[in-house]
Amino acid sequence: MRPTFRTVAAGAVCSAALAAPTAAPAQAQAQAPAQTQGHRAPHWELKDTGASGVRFRGLSAVGRDAAWVAGTKGTVLRTTDGGASWRDVSPPGAGELEFRDIEAFDARRAVVLAIGEGEASRVYRTDDGGATWTESFRNTDAKAFYDCMAFFDHRHGLAMSDPVDGRFRILSTADGGRSWKVLPGDGMPAALDGEAGFAASGQCLVASGPSDAWLATGGGARARVLHSRDRGRTWTAADTPIPAGDPAKGVFALAFRDPTHGLAVGGDYRPDQTSPQAAARSADGGRTWQPAAEPPPAYRSGAAWLPHSRTTALAVGPTGTDVTTDGGRTWRTVDTGSYDTVDCVPGPTCWAAGEQGRVARLER
Repeated sequence: MRPTFRTVAAGAVCSAALAAPTAAPAQAQAQAPAQTQGHRAPHWELKDTGASGVRFRGLSAVGRDAAWVAGTKGTVLRTTDGGASWRDVSPPGAGELEFRDIEAFDARRAVVLAIGEGEASRVYRTDDGGATWTESFRNTDAKAFYDCMAFFDHRHGLAMSDPVDGRFRILSTADGGRSWKVLPGDGMPAALDGEAGFAASGQCLVASGPSDAWLATGGGARARVLHSRDRGRTWTAADTPIPAGDPAKGVFALAFRDPTHGLAVGGDYRPDQTSPQAAARSADGGRTWQPAAEPPPAYRSGAAWLPHSRTTALAVGPTGTDVTTDGGRTWRTVDTGSYDTVDCVPGPTCWAAGEQGRVARLER
């Protein structure tokens, strides 16, 4: 968006521990953990990235040992040792770019998105752990502004732009991000006045299964979620209860654990504004959305389901991390550290990233 933002058993243990009443806040030095029924309460453990001047809004977890982050100043970092060390693998000459999304297929292959008007919106791909990068897309339409990417598998993916000529624009790749094409816009509903996406966490566009994708919006009279069942060729729109009506308000992030069950988080990103009803849930693939009975207490920009759990998910934002253990009906704050985005992979392993070079891994 054009303003400033532009193992099943293991999963069960983690879910049960997150449901406990306390969790240690993330600090530069890990605090003594709380104990709950003999288990160490999950908590964020900060990893020293050495990049305190960078804000990481792009994050892709590969596993417990490997993760990628992308952010300001054209920065891309990669770890393969659980965050003990980080390698700067930024694309050469990208220092003026704003990376807001990164999608990694493994520890060597990744695709990163830079946002901005016109040629500032670009896509790069690496197949050798960031040793070399190939620019696979550069936007040449001054009216386009790309915000997020999502992949269905290692080959098929989408990227979305804020509306161009009254409709969101969708890019498609069928070769893992090596090449891209703009999809026809006739299957996209008309955008609302002022409506756009938020490039806040790389989660304004998400996918689940072989063909379902969802796109989150804000800035218009209503905060909406658009859904495609055919890899971006046609879309339907649904209103959400998350507040809108202002350029700073709307849905900032989506998370779907399967093509049916989804979460939406957002609010008002301005720190001096409250964000009531900052979360919603869907049980019908995004056709309808219900507000959380107990939402997060403030704006949240990222969300992720814990793998192998049908009910547990995390939401993060500048003022803290919240957990739901009932599928998004209620949320509880478990940490007050600042994070912009979160990603979880089987193991289960969760990573979070944000301002001042902050990257953390969920420990238990």
